Formats: sequence, C-alpha cells, structure tokens
Amino acid sequence: MCGILGIVARTAVNQLLYDGLLLLQHRGQDAAGIVTSAHKTFHMQKGSGMVRDVFRTRNMRSLPGNIGIAHCRYPTAGSAFNTAEAQPFYVNSPFGIVLGHNGNLTNADQLKDEMFRQDLRHINTNSDSEVLLNVLAHELESTSVRLRLDPQTIFTAVSNVHRRCRGAYAVIAMIAGYGVLAFRDPYGIRPAVIGFSETALGTEYMVASESVAVDALGFRVLRDVAPGEAVLIDEDGNFYSQQCAPKARLNPCIFEYVYLARPDSLIDGASVYEARLNMGEKLAEKIRRQYHHLDIDVVIPIPDSSRPSALQLALGLGVPYREGFVKNRYIGRTFIMPGQAVRRRSVRQKLNAIGMEFRGKNVLLVDDSIVRGTTSQEIVQMARESGARKVFFASAAPPVRFPNVYGIDMPTRAELIAAHRSEEEVAREIGADALVYQDLAELEDAVRRVNPKLATFETSCFDGRYITGDVTSDYLRAIESRRDAARDSGDESDGAQLDLNLVTSD
Repeated sequence: MCGILGIVARTAVNQLLYDGLLLLQHRGQDAAGIVTSAHKTFHMQKGSGMVRDVFRTRNMRSLPGNIGIAHCRYPTAGSAFNTAEAQPFYVNSPFGIVLGHNGNLTNADQLKDEMFRQDLRHINTNSDSEVLLNVLAHELESTSVRLRLDPQTIFTAVSNVHRRCRGAYAVIAMIAGYGVLAFRDPYGIRPAVIGFSETALGTEYMVASESVAVDALGFRVLRDVAPGEAVLIDEDGNFYSQQCAPKARLNPCIFEYVYLARPDSLIDGASVYEARLNMGEKLAEKIRRQYHHLDIDVVIPIPDSSRPSALQLALGLGVPYREGFVKNRYIGRTFIMPGQAVRRRSVRQKLNAIGMEFRGKNVLLVDDSIVRGTTSQEIVQMARESGARKVFFASAAPPVRFPNVYGIDMPTRAELIAAHRSEEEVAREIGADALVYQDLAELEDAVRRVNPKLATFETSCFDGRYITGDVTSDYLRAIESRRDAARDSGDESDGAQLDLNLVTSD
C-alpha cells in the first residue's frame, strides 16, 4: 500500500499536499515526494523517510503552483528500496508527466520487456510504478494527433493502459500543461476518492487514497473513483470523467477495512470504523457459539487498529473493556517494517503493558489480524510477564494463508504463520491458551452491512483467489525467489516449503 494525493486548487497547493501526506503517513513510511506545477514547469522534492523528514521550509518554498501531486511509499513484493524509487516518477517524452501509484502490477516484467523491445523506452529502476508511467506515456503518444492532447485522447490512452496492465493500481498523474489525471484498475482493488471545495475563486478538486485526507483538508467527498474509470481535472479546474474499461467490477481489498485504512476514512462508501465495529460483533457471536467455555475476565485491544473491534466484542460478551497497552507513537507500524528482526525488536519499543490490567486475570487480547505472528508472540509474552493467568487471542480477520500480490507486503507463504499450521498450532506458536479467528464469510458480511452495494471483495490473502486471473504458482515462486535475494541479513523466515494451493478465480 502507498498513499497518493492530487490537488487542483486556486491558490498555492504545497501546504495542502504536505498536510495531506501527513494524513496518509500510515500508508507508507519508506519515502515521500511532492511535485507541483507552475508555468508548465515541474518542481519536485522527494526522498527516503517519513514525510516530516523529507520536507523542510526551504523545500516548501521551492514548490510553487496551484496544481500538484504527492506520494508516500511503502515497498511491496520484497524489493530492496533505493532512493531512486521514491515517487512521484517523472518522464519528459513525449509529454512531461509525473506519476504516483498505489498497488502492484502483476505483469511488470512482461511490460518492462515490451517497453525495451517495442516501445523503445528504458526503465531505470525495479519499481513497477516507473513501468506504469512509461506505459501511460507511450499510450498518450500513440493516441495523440500531432502530440496534442484533449480529454478524450487522454481517456483513450487510459483505456489502452487498462488493456496492457494487470494487477492492482490506483494512479495519480500530472501532465504538463494539461492537469491532474487519476484512474483506478478495472477491479477497483486499491482505493481512490474524489473531493471538492467551493471557494470564492472557483471549485477546487482533489483525489486521495482515503477520505480522511479529503475531510481534514477542508474538502467534501464527492464520490469514489469507479473501477476502470479515469478522472481528469484540467489546469482551469474543469472536471472530466469517463469509464475506460469495458468489464469493470468493484472488488475492493478487504484488508483495507481490517488494517490498512484509518478508522475515520470511508472506502468505497463504507465507514472503516463501522466495519470494524461489525467485526467485533461477529467475533462475539462466534465466541458465544463455539468458545463459551472460555472464562474471560477482560478484553484488551492491541492498539490502535483493533480498538473498535475489541470494544464491540467486549460489549457483545458483557465483559469489561480495558486499555492494557500504551503505545509509543514515535515507532512505525511494525507490519510494514522491512526485516523480521527489525519487527521483533520494535514490538517492545512500540508497546508497554499496564500491569494492573493483566495481573491475575484471564485476558482476551484482540488484534486486527495475525500475519507473520512476530507481534502476536511478543504481546502474548508481555501479557504473561504482566501476571495474566490465561491469555486468549482473537483476530478480527481470518487466517492469512496466502501471499498478497496486489500491493501488501506479505508475498511468501513461508513468512505467514497460518500458511502451514492449523488454528491450534498457531495458538501454540504464539503462546496463547486459545485462539479465535474471524470467519471469512462473516468478515465480508461485516463490511457489506455498512454498504450493501459491495457485493464482492479481493480476499486472496485469506482464500487464495486471485481475481485478476493471471497469478500462477510459477509467478508466486518467482516473487519468493526475488524476496529471498533481497531479504536483509537479519530477516528470518520459518523455512517452510512453498505450497501453492491456488483457487481459480471466476
């Protein structure tokens, strides 16, 4: 996952883009970048690290203009990061274009070869975002007449991008002299929302990964970018949109609701907070039905994303809800930290237990999900060290058993604690006295209850169904090989044999 943002305003946009990136910082802590446009000239500042580390006052002064895009990066597919892969990317031919991308192309290697052999374009990094940028640039060149662009020509080029690219992608690009372009893959896997603001100088528009950026920057949500749709806001603030994929259908990534998105966001018309409340309610129903023998004294969330689920779970069980962990907010999200050893060390720095909430009690810990199990093991041990008599564990999500290839850093089954273990074995592995997983059907229903229009979801990390239809066992083995080559010397896996039981997509 990454955070993307594009704004066409009536006044200087640099501060809005910076503030928007801060609001999307949870989507990527690896690198950040802003590009603005003034007098048909791009002005760029990007680098590695958190948003606050990349930009200084002098940098903001060098970002003039009332149009711009921004990106915060989180690495995917196990690639080793270098500063050249910070986004947005830039290409100057045939049009000046900058692009930021959230997602992952599953046919990036094929496209890179086509770029070199057929399109005569050179890809200089390992980032699939640079591949996507060059595909867009080539299609704009191919569809334009005498290298002149208009909205229809741009939408035709996006249609050709959809024809060539596979995987998940929410994209924001800026074309010199024309405006900001945003589009979403035909499955709508990664999110993008449109906002607007009526000012005395005219209407301003923005496109962002999550609605929290729209709300907090003083804009109002207009709607989501539809799957396969392209949206163009030109330099004069005119708004154009067109469906550019013939068989588009919405399949949002359900992990956005479980973990990735902020609770105060709307994703495809569904409140993330309300969905998480429903997840807790579903867990309470399952515990009453199947685990009623557990003598639970208190429910404690693992902050922050599991709080709504834990609160509703405690209410459903009729037991006290307590805050048992204090979080150090200056430590990054451990799930998206590269390197298993780094994740393991950071857990104790990130959380500290409040002993009185554990001492002598049977504690039910609630987390949003269990991915590698590193955090869960450490937290269960912390609860026991704090005097808990028994430690039960509940996950608001089902077991994560399969790699995710659509933009989340869980690409190999060897790293997934549940991939080759039963629920009882996972419980033993993390040291819990009992483990309760959410059922996939119940998770889908928890989100669908918030927005009944969400008929289907992208759930491949739970059920192995890859909806784009192009993910094979050979493809996943290739990802695993690349990840092994790029893995930090301190990063560890359990050495499990890759066992790919893929389920054919409809």
